[in-house]
Amino acid sequence: MNPLGPTDKPRILIVDDEARIRESIAGILADEGFLALEATDGQECLSRLEESRPDLVLLDIWMPGLDGLAVLKTIKESDPTLPVIMISGHGTIETAVKATRMGAYDFIEKPPSYDKIVVAISNALRLARLEADNTIYRQREEHRPRLTGDSPAMIRLRAEIERVAPTDAWVLIRGEHGTGKELVAQAIHRQSRRRDRLMVEVNCAAIPEELIESELFGHERGAFTGATATKEGRFDQADGGSLFLDEIGDMSLKTQAKILRILQEQKFERVGGNRTRRVDVRVLAATNKNLEEEIAAGTFREDLFWRLNVVPIFVPPLRERASDLPVLAALFLDDCATKGLGKKTLTPAALEVLRAHSWPGNVRELRNLVERLAIMCPEPLIRDDLVQAFLRPAGQQGGAGATSPEPAPAWPLEFREARRQFERHFLRQRLLANGGNISQTADQIGLERSHLHKKLKALALAPEGD
Repeated sequence: MNPLGPTDKPRILIVDDEARIRESIAGILADEGFLALEATDGQECLSRLEESRPDLVLLDIWMPGLDGLAVLKTIKESDPTLPVIMISGHGTIETAVKATRMGAYDFIEKPPSYDKIVVAISNALRLARLEADNTIYRQREEHRPRLTGDSPAMIRLRAEIERVAPTDAWVLIRGEHGTGKELVAQAIHRQSRRRDRLMVEVNCAAIPEELIESELFGHERGAFTGATATKEGRFDQADGGSLFLDEIGDMSLKTQAKILRILQEQKFERVGGNRTRRVDVRVLAATNKNLEEEIAAGTFREDLFWRLNVVPIFVPPLRERASDLPVLAALFLDDCATKGLGKKTLTPAALEVLRAHSWPGNVRELRNLVERLAIMCPEPLIRDDLVQAFLRPAGQQGGAGATSPEPAPAWPLEFREARRQFERHFLRQRLLANGGNISQTADQIGLERSHLHKKLKALALAPEGD
């Protein structure tokens, strides 16, 4: 798919076996500022469509070889959004109705009048543009969530996005599960020069190995069992826009090799086809894996890494932007209210419990927890004891000595910072196990209460007002 910009001439493919008709229609189109392309029969029409996508097809019904209805069926199977207007000198009402049911926009009798041709084409192109705009609008609406927070980490992240977005540079977005890598990709696309085109998303981890080539590159009819029609791939759909390859580290080496060639040359063949197709795609990739370790293990291609890693962006985990927790929690509670769950608010003590958690699942974990709290809490105020109960493992909720299910962090190389992180991790666990009671925690770990209180304040773990 290669949609035209606002200054390009719309391209109209005229398909008719009569040269006189093609010349007559081409003259009308030239007078009206259209670019006329021609095909002498149905097979040539399909070949022209393989090479490039016009904006509209004027298709004769009665032709030698493939007739117009057969060609219309093939077009609509491979590209349902391409407008087709049927023309015929031997048309009947039954034929016109059949063509319309098959997806034709209009039916014009020969010899076509100047006005009818111009009006039909203009209306069809206007409708196609509206449908394309609606698709983009729906995509934007679906992706309304924004990067939220004013912590230093988020301010830096938004600044990096603002710098790279207006360029066509490829971006590798890295970060843990649930940090919002997809939101970063959407923000880059929204602020880019390609924002009026589509951003096509591909979850590389969710597509079976045997189908990923078909999904990315498309396939020809009969390429494999079940391929009953030609299908566009994600690269086709993203032509002129952006392609977001999520979880790129989960691709097989075989697929990585094919991807690398396309990324380098911006051209490919569909599965089962031999015609080279060219695209203009900006690639945004994301992964939660350490690709350097994957390269060392032989599971990720180093040349693909360097091709993707033009501009690396790291999305901070939630534990490094704890000051954003109240804003995020309030945002998610507001979202729950729009779903009919009522207006709920977290108490200051409940927010402190959230701050003390390590959030191994990051923002996604927080969103899920807030929604669960909004559903299960019958009161408008969500208290700290309910938050603590929901942060414990399911088998330990309400039990003595329950702790949050956080894993030990990956310690940094610098000893002082590693010790500080260990103390935060250890004291956070003990506080949660004792319901936030400092005196009880101090007795349990063998420290004076005043000493523990100072330590908690130094580590930004002390509850407000304590």
